[in-house]
Amino acid sequence: MALSSMASSSSASSNKLPYSIYKYSSYSYSYVPQNVLNDNPSEQSSRWSSDSNNPPQYLMLKLERPAIVETIKFGKYEKTHVCNLKKFKVYGGLTEDHLIEVLDSGLKNDHVPEKFAVRNKIDGNHFPCRYIKIVPIQAWGPSFNFSIWYVELYGVDNWQQVKSCMNWYNTYREREAIRLCLKHFRQRHYMEAFQELSKKTKVSLEHPLLTELHELLVLKGEYEKCEGVIRQACQEGLFDQYISQLDYRPVWTPIQPVPHTNKDPMSESRPGMRGGHQMCIDVNSETIYMFGGWDGSTDLDDMWSYHVASQEWTCLSLHTRSEGGPSPRSCHKMCLDPERKQIFTLGRYVDPNLRNNAVLKCDFYMYDIPSDRWTLITDDTCSMGGPQLIFDHQMAMDVDQQTIYIFGGRVLSSTTDGERNQDQTFSGLYSFHVPSNTWTKLLDDCAQLRSRIGHSMLFHPVKRVLYIFAGQRSKEYLNDFLGYHVDTGTIEIVSDGTNKESCQAGFTQRATLDPDLNEIHVLSGLSRDKDKRDNVKNSFWVYDISRDKWSCIYKNENTGQQYWIKMQHIEPVPRFAHQLVYDHKRKKHYLFGGNPGKDSLPKMRLDDFWSLQLSRPSHKFLLRRCCFLIRKFHYLEMASADSRTAMTYLQTKVYDTVDRDNPKECEEFQLLTTNLFETYSAKDSAHGEGEATPEHFSQRTELFDKLVCFFPENMTQPKGNLIDLIPTSVAHTSAIN
Repeated sequence: MALSSMASSSSASSNKLPYSIYKYSSYSYSYVPQNVLNDNPSEQSSRWSSDSNNPPQYLMLKLERPAIVETIKFGKYEKTHVCNLKKFKVYGGLTEDHLIEVLDSGLKNDHVPEKFAVRNKIDGNHFPCRYIKIVPIQAWGPSFNFSIWYVELYGVDNWQQVKSCMNWYNTYREREAIRLCLKHFRQRHYMEAFQELSKKTKVSLEHPLLTELHELLVLKGEYEKCEGVIRQACQEGLFDQYISQLDYRPVWTPIQPVPHTNKDPMSESRPGMRGGHQMCIDVNSETIYMFGGWDGSTDLDDMWSYHVASQEWTCLSLHTRSEGGPSPRSCHKMCLDPERKQIFTLGRYVDPNLRNNAVLKCDFYMYDIPSDRWTLITDDTCSMGGPQLIFDHQMAMDVDQQTIYIFGGRVLSSTTDGERNQDQTFSGLYSFHVPSNTWTKLLDDCAQLRSRIGHSMLFHPVKRVLYIFAGQRSKEYLNDFLGYHVDTGTIEIVSDGTNKESCQAGFTQRATLDPDLNEIHVLSGLSRDKDKRDNVKNSFWVYDISRDKWSCIYKNENTGQQYWIKMQHIEPVPRFAHQLVYDHKRKKHYLFGGNPGKDSLPKMRLDDFWSLQLSRPSHKFLLRRCCFLIRKFHYLEMASADSRTAMTYLQTKVYDTVDRDNPKECEEFQLLTTNLFETYSAKDSAHGEGEATPEHFSQRTELFDKLVCFFPENMTQPKGNLIDLIPTSVAHTSAIN
């Protein structure tokens, strides 16, 4: 049964691939009606459906011939449906028994077909598939069965191209099979078989440095020389990849500014409490700039700078409007050009009571830092082809091209009927070229890039991508993650927001980007139901762009007042309408102010100031822990032969690698003394110094495997085990017995 036909033109790089339904579900009640062969969104019976939502449920597709599968497209029913797949996985491979995961995603519960790119590379080389297995995990309706309405596969089935990939893939699998054999032989101490297979195939199990480490440690028991190899690896940066994949540990520090010594009364002050303000940072001069906000009663138009090195606040202006700058405002946005020392600000919120019959224009200002002077670029961006008056939008700057991007935000308009009777209008995507003073509308509010408020937008100067994340649209909370490529105008769906393991953004989350580490950082704000103030909770997430992976660094859901009084010097109280900036050179965040969401004090705003350092274990720490492991295993080996010598070694060599300020390490060290009371084995004493007994060989192999984890994967032995590939057959076993 062919669900799709071959593309009419074979010259296209990506064709529609023909396949048949090879197998479906493990329940006999699942069915595939004949009309599922057509993409018929108006026919409710045109689908594959299971009779249960319990695993294992699946649909196996068999391609007419091996192909490089690039994308998979899911058709849908014409309306939302409870049986649509909220979460699913896709597997692919040449045989149905050996499949690898190529996609983990979910469908939106709408009528719009969705296409997904699938993984099709190993070590940078394409691998072919003959079988595609779709495994439903969760339906949109609780306790409902699964339905797949229509599927198309796209990819390359040109035999010359596929044949080349087949040849590489077969060679790769044979090489990996040999490496698994080599690993198995060496772990079991079948050294003759290991050496003969290595010599015959010329296949390397691992990097020569690790082979040297194995020989010194496992075969010879020369622990001190092993430490030398580990030190060399650390100095050469071989542990960098391991460290980069470890989770961060957040360290919050409250900042108490150093008061000025001069007599200028303005310079001795510091910013007061506020929310909805704006901050930007010049990483070259280590200076943070803050403008405006709402103090709980009125909008502000004061301008401040904070010098990180001297820890001093400076009031640049108490009232920018009186100096030719912008009027008091909140919910505006700012961005900074660090090369030309210019700050741009646009947008503001206007109370509904002040909009009646008012002419609302969107002014646009530039602040020149060296001259301490404001310039009004225009009093009406809309008249120049830019956005109307907006608030809660986002701004980001491409410094190299001197182009500012503005996306989203609510459009404000004058009304005599009050705000509630007005339909909410959202602004699209605009760019402003500074040298030519030119606005360009790039996209209207559309299905591909839905406008919103309370979102995050970050510009990656190397990848030249605008990353747009989460936000709110009317009463709908968004959790999608998009990339807009500024040079091509293409939109990439990084994540559709259905994966529960990804960051669950708040209403006013704050995000920063580190272009050097290829990371996006997100500090949560108000949770999804913004009317419930107890949903203001702290969490911090990191997105690794290269690995396409979210990590939750910490989450604190405590809401009690007494708890946060105790934590006031340790961690900032949960909040929204705060501001966060990031110094990517020194790897430090800075947080100021916000709204703590107290119903009893609705006008309360914060004026606390914090720094956040995301720290990972250092090379020094990792080297010390490796030395501890090596000396620990050396001590355990010594304790089985000579308890007195082992005691001395424990008190000196092992103790030197313990962090005495770390309770867990101290406890781990103290527990090692129990090994001194174990009975000495006469069998072990019959072996010479350094020679491995079966028990010692096993312990040393265990230590070697622990140390190998710190090295890059492309240097190490395979992670799998040969015996795990052997299928268990009850019938065959019974026959042997």
